[in-house]
Amino acid sequence: MSPFIGEFAGTALLITMGSGVVANVLLTGSKGQNSGWIVITFGWAMAVFLGVYSSTSLGGSGHLNPAVTIALTATGQFKKELLPVYLMAQFAGAIAGATIAWLAYFQHFAATADKDLKLAIFCTAPAIRSVIPNLITEIIGTFLLMFGALAMSKPTNTLGTLDALPVALLVLGIGLSFGGPTGYAINPARDLGPRIAHFFLPIPGKRDSDWSYSWIPVVGPVIGALIAVFVFKMI
Repeated sequence: MSPFIGEFAGTALLITMGSGVVANVLLTGSKGQNSGWIVITFGWAMAVFLGVYSSTSLGGSGHLNPAVTIALTATGQFKKELLPVYLMAQFAGAIAGATIAWLAYFQHFAATADKDLKLAIFCTAPAIRSVIPNLITEIIGTFLLMFGALAMSKPTNTLGTLDALPVALLVLGIGLSFGGPTGYAINPARDLGPRIAHFFLPIPGKRDSDWSYSWIPVVGPVIGALIAVFVFKMI
């Protein structure tokens, strides 16, 4: 159970803080309302720091990201029998984290009239909606995440030995550089898990969960992570 608990807890903490900082910036009446993109990207970086650190401390590998787990499994660097365990833990943790953030900002969801802002607390959406460019952006962002994480890691079979802070700073940099087009999901669990939570939670005045876009933050990161691992191994 240690790998499941580690990945579940790490991902739940990641999304709790990540969705929390977005809610703080976007929702009506929050003390952080309109504090901007820098606050969001820095908040997500600290969310990654806490998530990775906690996951590795509790028996996980600090992946927190199905794209990372799938890419390492595909290249034989991660035990394939642990793949379903990690995926279940990551998606379940993401749903739990989004639910916790919703509870913390419950009154502010009710006070916010903009349905798109309410959805943005849970999942990403493109600034300019166009399938191929949006997909390419997610591929590039996740390539940078995966390649950078591998470059920072020690030569082991998992990412569990990664220091949490360098990865957090890498995510901060990706958000600042490539967050504009799509909101830099770079993680299928980070986007799909909270999107599922948005669909089920009794959020007052919510819109649909934008399922037509939902496959891009899933497929793009997986492709980007796979490319990064193969390129890193070739180099």
